[in-house]
Amino acid sequence: MAESTQIKVAVSGVLGRMGSTVLAAVAGDPDMTPVGGADPAAADATVADPATGEDLPLRASLEELIPAVEPDVVVDFSTAEGAKATFAACAPAGVSVVSGSTGLSDADLRDAAKLATEHSVGIISASNFALGAVLLGHLAGIASRYFDYADLIESHHEMKVDAPSGTALSIAQAMAKGRGSRFEQNVAEKQTLANTRGGDFEGINVHSARMPGRVARHEVVFGGTGQTLTMIHDSINRESFMPGVLLAVKRVVTQDGLIVGLDRVLGLDKLKPQGSA
Repeated sequence: MAESTQIKVAVSGVLGRMGSTVLAAVAGDPDMTPVGGADPAAADATVADPATGEDLPLRASLEELIPAVEPDVVVDFSTAEGAKATFAACAPAGVSVVSGSTGLSDADLRDAAKLATEHSVGIISASNFALGAVLLGHLAGIASRYFDYADLIESHHEMKVDAPSGTALSIAQAMAKGRGSRFEQNVAEKQTLANTRGGDFEGINVHSARMPGRVARHEVVFGGTGQTLTMIHDSINRESFMPGVLLAVKRVVTQDGLIVGLDRVLGLDKLKPQGSA
């Protein structure tokens, strides 16, 4: 991190809906300074600072932007391929990364960890930056030990390319870890419409819906004898992700190496339910 008390932040994909929301959040944080953006769709040389209206440098790629603005952190919300390109461009330049891109494989994350370690920078990769969604995963993991059946339903906007969402997979992984064994599951003797029961993750039936009007919703339903327990988190707008993004930016400049998941930024990975070993 630079000697200045202000964290200099550049945004990858700055002309997109998430990118423009990130730029506005950074501009409104007293500890950060937006210094520019990169976007393959860039047709102009500048993008407006949402707080001041001043022109910030805009380039078609991070390779062009980084030498021009020398950011401390690049925030990336794109695709798995876009995130890998961001890691490759930033780490050798000594720039830390906060990425909300999903679809990264374990091998991709190992490569990111290697880059971060080799170049002594921080990288934070998280499937969701909404604090409530991260807490939902944590609490669902705790509840999983007390129920035998579970469904997970996630709904997103119609432009989302992957299903299920990265957040849904993270929640399902937390549930499987919390339970310690596969959930029990109803297997329909007859399906009159294929795949009606959804995907199967360790006995959790996972369902995905895509439609206009949604940003993101994750719903976990546990079933037991004579009762159900339902946990729901809704992101009403993209601003819901910004507090988590800003927390991650402030954390990533203090560390070397890779952190996967906002739960680790929040310290939830260190919490244990009362009475646990």
